[in-house]
Amino acid sequence: MIPLRRFVSLALGLTLAACAGGPATGVRPWTGAEAGWTAAAAENRAVGLGLPGGAVLAPGVAFAGGIEIVLAPDSPLHSLSDLKLTGETGFISVTDAGDLVRGELRLDGDGRLTGVERLRYRRLTLRSGDPIVDKADGDAEGLAFTEAGDLLISFERDHRIWNYGRGADPAARPTPAAMPDYAFPLNDGMEAMAASGRGWVVAGESGGVWNCNNRDGCITLVDPPERLLADSEFRITGMDANPFGAGWYVVQRSFTPPVDARAQVRRMRPDGELGPVLIELKLPGVTDNFEGIAAERRGDGVRLYLLSDDNSNPPQRTLLLAFDLAR
Repeated sequence: MIPLRRFVSLALGLTLAACAGGPATGVRPWTGAEAGWTAAAAENRAVGLGLPGGAVLAPGVAFAGGIEIVLAPDSPLHSLSDLKLTGETGFISVTDAGDLVRGELRLDGDGRLTGVERLRYRRLTLRSGDPIVDKADGDAEGLAFTEAGDLLISFERDHRIWNYGRGADPAARPTPAAMPDYAFPLNDGMEAMAASGRGWVVAGESGGVWNCNNRDGCITLVDPPERLLADSEFRITGMDANPFGAGWYVVQRSFTPPVDARAQVRRMRPDGELGPVLIELKLPGVTDNFEGIAAERRGDGVRLYLLSDDNSNPPQRTLLLAFDLAR
């Protein structure tokens, strides 16, 4: 995540002006009964890509709808840090404060994203089974599902990956999962994680990519640089598996004071090499602190969802954008 002091209000004020959407609409209340989950209120506001000259889409990439998830100041849904899809329209996310969040995507008849609904959350737990209380314990940044369907969550500050079992009914006592043998900086940890065959791939925010499993540990795909990546350089903040085969899709973020906040999406090969930029988001178009990405097969192509972390900072927004890519 980017600390609040690095995301100045001026930059986000310009973003809001560039990308103002329509009026907010209510999210359909969730009235189901799932033990341990609590309903959360939110509204949906449609957003576009902002002013011309901002978003740049590669050939074969099309915008497929976007929303702002409008939250009350005391909502537990602030600071959503990653995103993975579950089932036909379900999704799961984590927050920097240590909450697990679930919801459903709402699509129109043409398959365009129009909102989210049935939002609910629950507190993540420590290995003792006690709920996480301290920020240092609960700074969740990445998540992935193993081949067996177990939910892995990566944390920074206290750098670790824990296995919470089934996402719909997470284990009260998580178990450790393999993580890189590397001294991550305090607030630049394992920001991105995704499925990788029988294991998971992890990317550090300051650099480095590893392929891990509990049998063999972690193999380095990309060595961390001797000079750690700066905020002004594009750093991987989210990733998900390519639904058509080997490799991943990654979202990268950069910020150069006072106003240059950007995000971009690229493919990553199995060896960790990055391909050309597919999506670029920058002023005067829509942009924010994008940290989550989810990929799914959609016909003969790929649907990507990008999620921003608002840092619980009023000038920032929780945005969810959809894009369709040719295979």
